[in-house]
Amino acid sequence: MISFPPRSETVARLRAAGAITLAILPVAMALANRSSPTVVGLSASFFLIAGLIEDARGTVRFVARPLATPIGLAVLGFVVWSLASISWSPVEDLSWRNMQEFLPTVVGAYLLARLAPGNMPAFTPRLAAWSIAIAGLYIVVALANHLPLHRAMGSRVALFVFNRPALTIAPVMGPLAYLLYRRGHGIAALLVIVISTGAILRSISGAAAMGLAAGAITALIAVLTPRRVGLAIVGAALALALILSPIEGDILQKVMPDAIHERLVQSSSRARVAIARSFGAAVALDPWQGAGFGTSARFIDTPVAARIEPGLRPMLAVGHPHNIFLQIWAELGIVGATLAGAILMMMVALIGRLPRGESVIALGLVGSCTAVAFVEHGAWQGWWIAAVGAAVAWTREAGKEPA
Repeated sequence: MISFPPRSETVARLRAAGAITLAILPVAMALANRSSPTVVGLSASFFLIAGLIEDARGTVRFVARPLATPIGLAVLGFVVWSLASISWSPVEDLSWRNMQEFLPTVVGAYLLARLAPGNMPAFTPRLAAWSIAIAGLYIVVALANHLPLHRAMGSRVALFVFNRPALTIAPVMGPLAYLLYRRGHGIAALLVIVISTGAILRSISGAAAMGLAAGAITALIAVLTPRRVGLAIVGAALALALILSPIEGDILQKVMPDAIHERLVQSSSRARVAIARSFGAAVALDPWQGAGFGTSARFIDTPVAARIEPGLRPMLAVGHPHNIFLQIWAELGIVGATLAGAILMMMVALIGRLPRGESVIALGLVGSCTAVAFVEHGAWQGWWIAAVGAAVAWTREAGKEPA
């Protein structure tokens, strides 16, 4: 007769497996730079199964509870509108592919951020510190030696292969370091900050460096100003980033001198301004419903593209606007932008209710992610959503007692 371990032991093992899986995320991304959705999804699955075994009804209620709040309803509304927009997308196959990457990753990130905090073994933060240290040192050494492992394996040898790992480390490092400090591991927290910073600056990801700087500055503002002032600054920055994104290109074209473009030549600043102007022109011509979810990769094929002046059309073929706020406007129109704005403002309000330390870390995370969103990848990429979900999980864990 087969004997099974007690239910409590099974639950503990599953939660330990979920915590270990989350902790090794930086190493996984350093070795396979699109692996974060799989890692986060697997970790979330362990925590979900453990919760269902322990108390199925309670776990379902706990997971569903935030979805009935104003911010939860706004998120659901955003998802419903995104799905509805596929019906008028001229490239439905592409839209569905993007949705199949976006939606499962959002669900996994949400489940992880909801179920992991308070259920991780005490050793988890230290394991995550080792993971981020190993990943950071690997990035530095590999880049200094021209990617020897990639060459040996016959993989693509390009410096940007570490951009996604660096962009994963950027949002995770602050919450993890704060958690370690709260648990009495000050030296480990300092090493996480130092090694992570070195890896980000050694990589060629300007977006990761911007995220690092913006996160640090935002956290510093939150520390030095009264709580309401810090929240107001972050809220205003988010609102302006969203509201002004359709005219970002026109603004930058007028205010950025050639000297700055010359300094930012490796960041292709002139091309980025031209891209922003092109997608901004599309928003101006079709501000209400947008071209449809996930259409940016083939935006040149959308009906609105044919109406844009010929000089701006070529930049519509670059794949995405390099600005998540602008992409939401271009694909989902004013309805999607309004829902996104409501979610962001309610998020800031919720952060204001957190204890002081967690609030500072959360605002730093918002600042870091906003900077990255303003200059980098497409809005629906799973690897980035998963990284942010992991960072939120670590932030929430900082306010919990170890399991």
